[in-house]
Amino acid sequence: MLSWLARMAWACWKPVRRYARMSKDNNSSNRTSNDGDDFDSSLADSLLWCRDLHKHSLGEYSFAIVQANEVIEDQSQVETAPNATFVGVYDGHGGPDASRYICDHLFLHLVRHARENGTISEDVLRSAFSATEEGFLTLVRRSWGIKPLIAAIGSCCLVGVIWRGTLYVANLGDSRAVIGSVGRNNEIIAEQLTRDHNASMEEVRQELMSRHPDDSHIVVMKHGVWRIKGIIQVSRSIGDAYLKRPEFCLDPSFPKFHLQEPIRRPVLTAEPSICARVLQPKDKFIIFASDGLWEHMTNQEAAEIVHNNPRQGIARRLLKSALNVAARKREMRYDDLKKVEKGIRRFFHDDITVVVIFIDHELLSKTQSVPEMSVRGFMDTVGPSNFSVLQGMT
Repeated sequence: MLSWLARMAWACWKPVRRYARMSKDNNSSNRTSNDGDDFDSSLADSLLWCRDLHKHSLGEYSFAIVQANEVIEDQSQVETAPNATFVGVYDGHGGPDASRYICDHLFLHLVRHARENGTISEDVLRSAFSATEEGFLTLVRRSWGIKPLIAAIGSCCLVGVIWRGTLYVANLGDSRAVIGSVGRNNEIIAEQLTRDHNASMEEVRQELMSRHPDDSHIVVMKHGVWRIKGIIQVSRSIGDAYLKRPEFCLDPSFPKFHLQEPIRRPVLTAEPSICARVLQPKDKFIIFASDGLWEHMTNQEAAEIVHNNPRQGIARRLLKSALNVAARKREMRYDDLKKVEKGIRRFFHDDITVVVIFIDHELLSKTQSVPEMSVRGFMDTVGPSNFSVLQGMT
């Protein structure tokens, strides 16, 4: 059996053949189901797209996105192969440029570094993030003269890789991965695998103040929200060049992003938090989602929804549960919220991406039994790939 890395490397040469973008047109058939009135297609939300259930090498997965911004800033991808699965959720801010760039480049950087090292590891993930950051900053440098606001565009970045029975999760920002595991009494237990890099967290504020002891305005409470330099909430990202390199400082003609004093050292970082976990039989699924979901439900609430409902359409069910909460916060019904146009809808909720990966352990044991061969050896013999890729809206 051909290795996943070899198949990925072949995909690097001809990536366009592998890309299937989610849209209203090519996903209309996925927005209907037979699992109850809650998902009646006659009540469809025109800003919601999904794939209700697809197979990956270790089980099944469900995928859903809802747009709120005039131009959607969330990007996402699920890539599957015979013995591994990759998930990426990229929550952009300031515009879609950074999240689109990540969606087009991070996975390919991962492939390259995995080939060079012959495996997937925390260091490989770290190197892929670093290469993606440097690539985007190079794009900023080339574009800055004619499009200075590109220096204020950035993205959170959440990646999950299941490789030979181990789950690797890396993140920048406040998108979140939550694993659902069954307890002794068959109850589901939600465990957050990521760290929220957000100034609302006391530990993040302390980290920033310790790195910038001479800056009394490194974190500022503004309109009831903690913000870094009074501007941004996330402390780690791809992009946001104006908060990382003095050369991209924006002048007073851009008051929202103008800093009173040039930065002496990077304010934000692109160093991801990474965890590795050997999957156990009790681990049943992982939820990957942008922060728009977690604004409206807890980790445990999300895990219980997944555990207590059919797999078919589960990402859509999670997303609609969040939208119902968002509507109630404004004393309205979701049916009324669905009538609100993109752009205006951002006042009610954020762009939201949800991916649920189910783990079927009998399949996991089969993939672990496949003998490992050298990646470079496969590169000499690999033919056309059956790599399957889903990407989010652009």
